[in-house]
Amino acid sequence: AGPARLVRCGQKDELYRAALRNGAGTALRGLAGARPWLEWRRELELLSDVAYFVLTTLSGYQTLGEEYVSIIQVDPSKKKVPSFLRRALFISLHTVVPYCLEKALLHLEHELQMESEESRTPESPPALGFPSRTVIRSWIRKQVGELTEQQKKTASQVVYVLKQSIPLLHRLHLAVFYIQGTFYHLAKRITGISYLHFGGVQGEDQSIRSSYKFLGIISLLHLLLTIGVQVYSFKQKQRARHEWRLHRNLAHQKSTSQEAAGGRHSRCTLCLEQRRHSTATPCGHLFCWECITAWCNTRAECPLCREKFHPQKLIYLRHYQM
Repeated sequence: AGPARLVRCGQKDELYRAALRNGAGTALRGLAGARPWLEWRRELELLSDVAYFVLTTLSGYQTLGEEYVSIIQVDPSKKKVPSFLRRALFISLHTVVPYCLEKALLHLEHELQMESEESRTPESPPALGFPSRTVIRSWIRKQVGELTEQQKKTASQVVYVLKQSIPLLHRLHLAVFYIQGTFYHLAKRITGISYLHFGGVQGEDQSIRSSYKFLGIISLLHLLLTIGVQVYSFKQKQRARHEWRLHRNLAHQKSTSQEAAGGRHSRCTLCLEQRRHSTATPCGHLFCWECITAWCNTRAECPLCREKFHPQKLIYLRHYQM
């Protein structure tokens, strides 16, 4: 079976699976309401997909997409249909494993963010998409609580890399399929399930293989460009984060030095204590407001340089910082 038939088969199966998911979602929303449907929508879609493949592939029948293009599944020997165990493994890898991986990454990322923000409270309601009684979340929360700060930081980086790598892996597999024209789904590549075409014109797929190969080469080039852009963006973010740390450290050191310098230079020469309500004389010297006004009641001159001035010339400094 050529790539054109495999693509049409996959599109037809996806169409029927979407119809089954929509029907199940409509039934649940009508029976239980919108809130349970929103909370369990992803699980309902998983059950619908599993039911579709159990009733077709696992039971030994063709899917509706396979019937549409007249193809049949075969094992790596190309001489017999896949065994029951191989078909069950394919269904698990195609439906259950992606769901579990997605949920695990979402829960792990959520727990790590909550730990880093230190904002988890027993009374806080669970976020949408994180059912509070799931076994996966309870286990992940327990494991995250036992990690050190360095391990949590490493786990966050691993989660980020996995979330970025999984879509790229699917795109790489699709590009390889366009070039080779054998395995349209990644689960079928892992289990070795391919297709044979029966009936009709056998050579119709051979005439368009070259166009699919050209599409695969373009997809690979686009994937490499995307990876390059993401790596460059990641390096830019790392550089910006490093520069921000340096800036923050320098600002902290500067503020510390300013506080130390301010401690030496912000004393009043009259009371020899920290200046309160800094006030400037016309000659530019600084004193406490109470000290310099009391001084001016006896002598209308600067205590330091002895320059004469009227008390009305004193300048009370607001929002002043040395």
